[in-house]
Amino acid sequence: MTTATALEPRAYIVFTGTGPILVLSTYSELTDERLLEKLRYKGIGSFIAYQVDLAAVRRRYEHSYENVAEDLAQEEDIRVLDFNGHQIMANFKLDQLGESIKYGGG
Repeated sequence: MTTATALEPRAYIVFTGTGPILVLSTYSELTDERLLEKLRYKGIGSFIAYQVDLAAVRRRYEHSYENVAEDLAQEEDIRVLDFNGHQIMANFKLDQLGESIKYGGG
């Protein structure tokens, strides 16, 4: 039996050089240096991101959400939930997104 506390993920649409991805992250901030290092390792050195409502993500990705969230439950990490830009843009309206998180590009 583990004593670790389950971490509540946050969902983000991250616009990268190759298009948007939808990710779940249990890091406290998208700009956490450990997370940024993982993104850089994957070739993402700059991005614009928006946090999205977790309940909306659960509803729209009900078949894959639980598996991905369970994988993140015990550690700070990040997982891609969707990399199909067309599907992401069909699922979320840009005018419903909040403030952007910008990183890199310079």
